[in-house]
Amino acid sequence: MFQTPFFRRDVPALEGGNVRLRMPLSQDYAEWAALREASRAFLEPWEPQWAPDELSRRSFRQRLRRYHDEYDQGTGISFFLFERTGGRLAGGISLTNIRRGVAQSAHVGYWMGERFAGRGMMLEALNLVIPFAFETLSLHRLEAACIPKNTRSIRLLEKAGFQREGLLRSYLRINGTWQDHYLYALIAGEHRGKSRRG
Repeated sequence: MFQTPFFRRDVPALEGGNVRLRMPLSQDYAEWAALREASRAFLEPWEPQWAPDELSRRSFRQRLRRYHDEYDQGTGISFFLFERTGGRLAGGISLTNIRRGVAQSAHVGYWMGERFAGRGMMLEALNLVIPFAFETLSLHRLEAACIPKNTRSIRLLEKAGFQREGLLRSYLRINGTWQDHYLYALIAGEHRGKSRRG
């Protein structure tokens, strides 16, 4: 279980000016499957290879079970990203591989439906998750990895204040091929300094 007062049995939700983040629910299945199917060609180059039953209800139930297990164990939290006006599902963002002890760190991952890309929604979502990670979860370091040719993701991370730390060779198997990734990181003190200046 998370070692902070915040994590009771209630499920967190984060709200910004244009987006709302909350943990996925079983009733999100149809909208999630439709958005992912419509965005398949847009998403596949940047994700692990899709399983034959990737968009099935059974696969979604397994995904939800994993999200809730990670939350209960304090190793991760996953949010779906919704438009604040209209309430349409637009994407997802997660903190995974949360490490305590001497590390106090987590990995940030995200995806966006193609029709919602380029509207600043993921940057707003990231700017909600960052203070949640540092202030509510008391983490010290956030990491994110992206394929070097994913210029959209690189711009997003750099706008959010992440700094490139190096190249991870053959780091993750993406769309069936082992891919190099840039490692980006943001430290809690850097975030606080940016907030004071902003």
